[in-house]
Amino acid sequence: MTTKRIVLAGGGSAGHVNPLLVMAKRLEAAGYQVSILGTKEGLESTLVPAAGFELTTIEKVPFPRRPSTQLFTLPARLKKAVDLSAQLIEGAAAVVGFGGYVSTPAYQAANKLSVPIVIHEQNAKPGLANRLGARTAKAVGVTFADTPLTARRGVTEVTGLPLRAEIERLAKIRQDDTASAKARRDAAAFFDLDPSRKTLLVTGGSLGALHLNQSLVRAVKSLPTDAQIIHITGKGKIDEVNRALSRSPYRDRWVTMEYLDSMEQAFALADLVVCRSGAGTVAELSALGLPAIYVPLPIGNGEQRLNALEVIKNKGALLVEDHAFSAKTVEQLVFPTLENDDLLKQMQQNTRLTGVVDGGERLQKLIEAAV
Repeated sequence: MTTKRIVLAGGGSAGHVNPLLVMAKRLEAAGYQVSILGTKEGLESTLVPAAGFELTTIEKVPFPRRPSTQLFTLPARLKKAVDLSAQLIEGAAAVVGFGGYVSTPAYQAANKLSVPIVIHEQNAKPGLANRLGARTAKAVGVTFADTPLTARRGVTEVTGLPLRAEIERLAKIRQDDTASAKARRDAAAFFDLDPSRKTLLVTGGSLGALHLNQSLVRAVKSLPTDAQIIHITGKGKIDEVNRALSRSPYRDRWVTMEYLDSMEQAFALADLVVCRSGAGTVAELSALGLPAIYVPLPIGNGEQRLNALEVIKNKGALLVEDHAFSAKTVEQLVFPTLENDDLLKQMQQNTRLTGVVDGGERLQKLIEAAV
């Protein structure tokens, strides 16, 4: 009996690659052979090999958003990408797509070979590749309930986001008061902070958010006496923050770092998070039951704002537009929320209503049903 092989396709951003890698590990552990299709330009070119998987690449074929000479070469380049994708997909039991440039050729190749397609859409606003792929998909899994994407010829389910093993483990720990208290003490020791103090986590993602950083440090004098901060500034942005804090009497309660590999440590200690609202961030914080004040990235097609809407409607989080976020916001909204035990408890309960802990298991069931 031969082991069934599943091709995973996706890339470009960490948002596409991280859930792909979660599922690659899950499917491999379940006995499937896993092949991964991506491009040389996307983050998958480094993240996939780093996770121990081989990456097969095809040419990135973007659809020109404006009339250009690229339109004339598009058909030939797309055909080449589809043909190369077909070489990997032939004989596979299913193609699982996570979006990004590589997904469209993968879906077309799968259709040519009559290989079933399963799609996972991370964002509340679906990308073009997944919108096209959903027309022939056997199954579509979405992170958020109000995502406007359905499998026209198959089933559509709210699977949530396949969570990294560390986050899934912490989500289960946080459901037990004793285990959660121990995780909090361990995390406090990791950061050399006090587990009994209210803890604010501030992060703008791997690149950081200069505007968030500046607004926070301008409000340093208003830091509550029983509060402490874990501030992840983003790469290349820590010096400015440290200079602003250098003469502050609160420096020992304000931990700064450029980047943190083990975000689960910060989540284990945090009582409130100020952050962007990428789909992965919203899904992880909701699964953990962590109250948040989301400040959506002010560029792009508005998907970050949409990602946060469901949990905001359920009063599990607050939203402040980037242009409106200031030191005054920190003083009049962020710090008062951090000090309000009743509000934090209510937000924690509400955010869990939208959170999904077993997204990986749910998506795996969709895939196995298609296979």
